[in-house]
Amino acid sequence: MTDPVMTPSQSSDHSSARDARSGGFAWYVTLALGLALFIRFFVAAPYVVSGASMEPTFDNWDYLITDRLSYDFSAPERGDVIVFCLPNTGECSLWKRIAQQEWRGPRTLIKRVIGLPGETIAVEGGQIRITNAENPNGFVLEEPYVADTNIGGPTGMEVTLGEGEYFVLGDNRKVSSDSRVWGALPKENIIGQVLVRLFPIDVIGLFPGDATYVAE
Repeated sequence: MTDPVMTPSQSSDHSSARDARSGGFAWYVTLALGLALFIRFFVAAPYVVSGASMEPTFDNWDYLITDRLSYDFSAPERGDVIVFCLPNTGECSLWKRIAQQEWRGPRTLIKRVIGLPGETIAVEGGQIRITNAENPNGFVLEEPYVADTNIGGPTGMEVTLGEGEYFVLGDNRKVSSDSRVWGALPKENIIGQVLVRLFPIDVIGLFPGDATYVAE
């Protein structure tokens, strides 16, 4: 049997088909990479816990996914666990860092929202007293997530929060560097709420560590 002979026109057709497939594959790769980067920087971002400031709620190497989008449409609530840029350690906005050619990002921390804008927060020993419009005489916040052995750290202070300011604390009060040390957290420094814990496998869950409180 004689081998088939490929004419120049057939060869050109096959070459064009290969080029089209290669171009399509490259387009899909670019689209997928762009989508992944968009999700990473604007929708959800992974973080790994390092340090003891949120024990026993979170431990070293806990792998978390942070929701970067929700706080664009709603305000943080008391009890939310958030990831944020530590004030005065660098520009938090990616776009501003690019515009300023500031390639090194700020230090990021994980803490719990305790005080909301307009409230007065008093820290005395192991108690947190909150005074706001609904509670002009103040109330003591019940905090079951703080272990007795983790009570400690800076105390004897009172802070009144301005518009767009939050008071955040670590659950391990003995070792946490938080709003007791460096002051109120501006809303623009908040990256997002901790949405999912993916590791360790035995504690996988949505909104890990978030707290709800009895009527204040």
